Amino acid sequence: MSSGRDTAPRLWVDMTNSPHVLVLRPIIEEFRRRGWEVDVTAREFAQTVPLLERFGIDFTLIGRHRGRAMGAKAWGLVARSTALIRFGRRRRYDLALSHASNDLPMASRLLGIPHVTMFDYEFARLSHHLNVRLSSRALVPDVIPLSALARYGGTPRKVMTYPGLKEEYYLADFEPDPDVLSRLGLGADKVTVVLRTPPSMAAYHRMQNPVFDDVLALIAGRPDVQAVALVRTPDQIEGIERLRSENIAVPRDVVDAQSLVYYADVVVSGGGTLNREAVALGTPAYTVFQGVMGAVDTRLISQGRLRRLTAAGDLVLTKKTPGAARVRRPVSDLVDRIASVRKGR
Repeated sequence: MSSGRDTAPRLWVDMTNSPHVLVLRPIIEEFRRRGWEVDVTAREFAQTVPLLERFGIDFTLIGRHRGRAMGAKAWGLVARSTALIRFGRRRRYDLALSHASNDLPMASRLLGIPHVTMFDYEFARLSHHLNVRLSSRALVPDVIPLSALARYGGTPRKVMTYPGLKEEYYLADFEPDPDVLSRLGLGADKVTVVLRTPPSMAAYHRMQNPVFDDVLALIAGRPDVQAVALVRTPDQIEGIERLRSENIAVPRDVVDAQSLVYYADVVVSGGGTLNREAVALGTPAYTVFQGVMGAVDTRLISQGRLRRLTAAGDLVLTKKTPGAARVRRPVSDLVDRIASVRKGR
């Protein structure tokens, strides 16, 4: 007798920030290759929607970022989770997946859908108290100790781990665009720097970042250097443009950041994702992150694969040695872990 539903298993993926598109794109593709039906929902914030459109990922837009104030964040969580519940109530999903988000874990718990949360920074305390506790499993790099997740309800049964960096998985199929520099008006003779502004709207990163400001000023005074600043918010665009520097470009449209990182000589980031992409792609990377350093970046620093920048004058602005080795890992290994949480198993 027919059950009245499609035989293919169904996955619900939610994206609330720009990096989630990059991380989850190959995972979605692998699930679909295995015969799963995948629906994607997204929140309007930063470059999330433009990136989904760039990669041709169909999605349903639900909600927007409510700002940095904690009260607004709380209201945004309630309002968007409620909207997600309405979206998913009759769609009979077998599994849900998100990366460092809170909305889908809450909606999935109330709908009875197993949810897997992914993240690689263990000190986003407020977020993890929600997404770890509300999820069926938490999938994290194996360098993060289980003891760091216990405060969030991360029991040995709940936590799954994987080796290496998430960037080594989602960039495994990446091939750089050789025209990315020329398309941005950049030449091959100057030292090329990719800058990523600090995550000023993140709850775990509320301080100003004078080191990043000093780096901007340093680059602005170096005619032998050209830089591309990848910003998160409109006020950050205004802040950089006030320097009136001819050698710091601030793209208004979405750019192929991974190709840019591949061909750059140096990456300086106030967050984590772009630096770890640089590590995976063989480009020297500096972090100016001023929050509590997570286990992933601590390990990279100890290995010499990432440098912590505490003064702009310590930044080495030279052409990099070409031909650095890339690290690639099969995304199927991540999908095996995620799919094992499917309803009924």
